[in-house]
Amino acid sequence: MSEVAASFSAAYPAPAKLNLMLRVVGRRADGYHLLQTIFRFIDHGDSLRFRVRRDGVIARVNAVDGVPADSDLCVRAARLLREITGTPLGADIALEKRLPLGGGLGGGSSDAATTLLALNQLWGTAVPKSQLIDFSVKLGADVPVFVFGENAFAEGIGEQLQPLRLPPAWYVVLCPPVMVSTPAVFRHPDLKRDSQKVTIQGFSTHGMGAFGAAAVNDLQPLVARLYPQVAAHLGWLSAHGEAMMTGSGACVFAAFDQESQARNVLAQLPAHMQGFVAQGLMHHPLREILL
Repeated sequence: MSEVAASFSAAYPAPAKLNLMLRVVGRRADGYHLLQTIFRFIDHGDSLRFRVRRDGVIARVNAVDGVPADSDLCVRAARLLREITGTPLGADIALEKRLPLGGGLGGGSSDAATTLLALNQLWGTAVPKSQLIDFSVKLGADVPVFVFGENAFAEGIGEQLQPLRLPPAWYVVLCPPVMVSTPAVFRHPDLKRDSQKVTIQGFSTHGMGAFGAAAVNDLQPLVARLYPQVAAHLGWLSAHGEAMMTGSGACVFAAFDQESQARNVLAQLPAHMQGFVAQGLMHHPLREILL
């Protein structure tokens, strides 16, 4: 038996997420911040292919700018699944990276979740999804929602998840050419940490309007102050819609009812700015693949 299977798998999607709301409502004794946030998947993201190995080796086979293989979250996710299940198998991982680093779109977390879900299938380890969610938080606070696979209202550090039905929407997403350090933002003394908690009732049927002033990102004022290019992109997009930063930035977005509206806005984007149009998803695209 060869140590490496004959060919790579089909591509597994690792979609981006947007935070339609992000409120910092407290801080735990261990320093982790308590959040309330709304995660929405969009149809733009990375993709991964896997080739099962018989020798237990886990390796990313292609270079990714700015992401050393050993610290790549998809490699760490594969090693975690191998450790927890005790499987003797390994994998070669090919990562096609489309999402910007430090953009707040959840790229690394999404890659890690797709790796867990795909290898759990390819290795035949059959770990229940509930268990995958439980230990995926070891890889980062955003990983559980991608394993969960549903748009969600999240609390705690982001791991307490309730599925959420969201209305159809199209998004213009702008990508300022800066990398925002999430740990640095959360350590900053000026970060707002005392937002009042909100409840989720009514959001599914009434959309963002159910939250009114609560539909904000508490990290946005600080990041916009520290990173002028984020502020500039927010300013431009605000002239065309209700603009908000996702996660800890740097990417910003605005929602539209129709694809034509979103594409019309993107067509007006100044040459020195970059962005894309994406459709909001009803759930993670792996739900169809991993039946």
